[in-house]
Amino acid sequence: MDKKNKHLRENERLYIDLLLRQSCDLKTIAMELDKAPSTISREIKNHRIKGNEKHKDCDLIKRFPYVCNGCIKKQGCRRTRYYYNPRKAQQEYKFTLKHSRTGIDMTIDEVEHWNEIFEDKIAKKAQSTLHIFSSINFPKTVQTFYNYVHKGIFPSINVEMLPRLYSFKPRNKKERNTKYINQNNPIKENRTYKHFLNYMEKYPETDVVQMDTVVGKQEDKYCFLTIYFCNSKLMLIYKVLHYKAIAIVEKFNELKSILTTDEFKAIFDVILTDNGWEFSKPDEIEIDKNTGEKLTNIFFCNSYSSYEKGGIERNHEYIRYVLPKGISFDIVSEASVNRLMNNINNTIRPSLDYKSPYEIFIKEYGETIANKLNLKYITKEKVDLSPNIIR
Repeated sequence: MDKKNKHLRENERLYIDLLLRQSCDLKTIAMELDKAPSTISREIKNHRIKGNEKHKDCDLIKRFPYVCNGCIKKQGCRRTRYYYNPRKAQQEYKFTLKHSRTGIDMTIDEVEHWNEIFEDKIAKKAQSTLHIFSSINFPKTVQTFYNYVHKGIFPSINVEMLPRLYSFKPRNKKERNTKYINQNNPIKENRTYKHFLNYMEKYPETDVVQMDTVVGKQEDKYCFLTIYFCNSKLMLIYKVLHYKAIAIVEKFNELKSILTTDEFKAIFDVILTDNGWEFSKPDEIEIDKNTGEKLTNIFFCNSYSSYEKGGIERNHEYIRYVLPKGISFDIVSEASVNRLMNNINNTIRPSLDYKSPYEIFIKEYGETIANKLNLKYITKEKVDLSPNIIR
């Protein structure tokens, strides 16, 4: 076995699953795939899936094969089960590889190509970085080569192989606390902005709903979930847990329980949102958990493209009239949030022929739905967008 590269392809992962089901030992699997045993061992341990059983772990999973795929005793076993799923492992591999390559000017195929070259030509040599760089005709600068190695892009290169690796000191970059949905995340499959445009081309009369969150202070426990109806410019505002995807799901489950199925489908036909981690459970928002019926369609904007949902971004200005940036939302009561929502929705807009979003909304969907959503009419004279409504 001259070549024990560390990257596994999808067909190799499928083969691992097959051999595990046949109860093959580690050495046999490694020989069949021409990989190092440690590569196979790490692959299974890193990507195994834990079952839902609330039992103690079996002692057998502490050593190879680490999973129950080929266990002859799993039928009726009273221990927590672990399984290796090759397709799930491939998805996780692609996501990790893509995520670790943020800012890298190379495709995944190019990375794998150069990994194979490093494995073949320099894996057993302890050479200086410049020597290695000059001998392989690498298509980037030597500084870029150093940075790629620092980031772990080429796992076949280690510190022993590059004695001068740390002559370039890595930059200290400020960590961002905000977590986003990566562009390559499987949950975005068929939900990109391109898919949204295709949907709107097919159903041009659809009333688009835009969804976002507004933050008071980054350290706040709560934030505002905002839901904006583009046709009427009406905006629902709810106080939810900050950056918690389950909080968004629970709010939509509440809306599903308040509205009839037909009413929910009518007003939430299509939802466009950004890549905030709080929106990372689109399936649970789209599907009725009781019937399994799909009630809405969720799509994601492109990264760093807030202009693609400019309507809701502009409407957030009304919130800032009352609650400027830096004011904590934790102290704002649910009743105050509701007052804020209704005062914003009863503010007349020139773009609506000097009507309010509330008036346009009830004309389109009726007062019954408006009442269920706790929307109230406020006369023009009594509309208040001062901090006085927050008490």
